[in-house]
Amino acid sequence: MPKVEAETATGLQAFEAQEGRKLVLAIEDAGIDILHRCGGNAKCTTCRVEVLAGDPGEMRDAERNRLALETGLAENVRLSCQVRVIDDLKVRVVNQASVRGIDPGPRPVDEL
Repeated sequence: MPKVEAETATGLQAFEAQEGRKLVLAIEDAGIDILHRCGGNAKCTTCRVEVLAGDPGEMRDAERNRLALETGLAENVRLSCQVRVIDDLKVRVVNQASVRGIDPGPRPVDEL
């Protein structure tokens, strides 16, 4: 199983993720309160992560088009709702419910 290291507001958390699982679900299932306000539909950017190491896979059109609407994002920013875990990854979780003080949003389904 691929290993994921996630930098969060409270430090580094490491966990294993089922290959092919949506990254947002793997992060949430590891107990990290990542935001996903649109429910994992690539309609917002609250679930974004910075990919620090590893292969997050190819970016699809929905993710590319949504990220293109934002300014000032680094090239390593991805929407965790659109990434399937295929490799060991190290990411920084950008938005957490506990930090923002808001509900994370509806839980994403495990399909793209």
